[in-house]
Amino acid sequence: MNSNDPTNHPLRGVAQSPEATARYLADIQRVLLEIGDNLEVLARETRVHLRTTHVEGDRWYHARLRAQPVEKTLRDVLRHLNGLTDGLEKAAYKRNDFADKVNSLPRERKQKELEKQRKKNAQLPAAPNYSPEGGRQAPQQGYSGPASIYDLGRGRESA
Repeated sequence: MNSNDPTNHPLRGVAQSPEATARYLADIQRVLLEIGDNLEVLARETRVHLRTTHVEGDRWYHARLRAQPVEKTLRDVLRHLNGLTDGLEKAAYKRNDFADKVNSLPRERKQKELEKQRKKNAQLPAAPNYSPEGGRQAPQQGYSGPASIYDLGRGRESA
C-alpha cells in the first residue's frame, strides 16, 4: 500500500466510524499516559541528581539554581503531554457528538416540516371577547392600576 495514495489511506476507515475513532484515540492516549509516567520518573530522578551535584566553591543554593531550568523544561513537557491526552479525550467526545447530531438530523428536519405543516393548516384563533362599551376588551380580573406614569393623572401628590 502506498502511503501517498489519497484514495486508500489506512486511517480512512477509522475516521469514518466514531467507535473506531474513539478506540484509536484511546490507544494513543494509553501510550501517551505510559510515556508520561516514565517522564515523571525521569523528572524526579533528574531533579535528585542535579540538586545533589555540587561543584567545589558552590554555595548551598547554586546546584538548585542550576537545576531549575532543566526541571522547568521537564515540567513543561509533562504539562503539554497532559494537555495532549486531554485533547484526545475531548476529540473522541466531539466525534461521537457529531455522529449523534448527524444521525438525528433527518428526524429533526422531519419534525420541523411537520410542525410547519401543522401551523400552516391550523385554524384561526378565536376572536377576543368584546364588551358593549365602545368595542374595548372586557377588563381582566386582578390589578388594574396605571401602566405608566402618564396614566397617574393630576390627582397625585408630590414627594
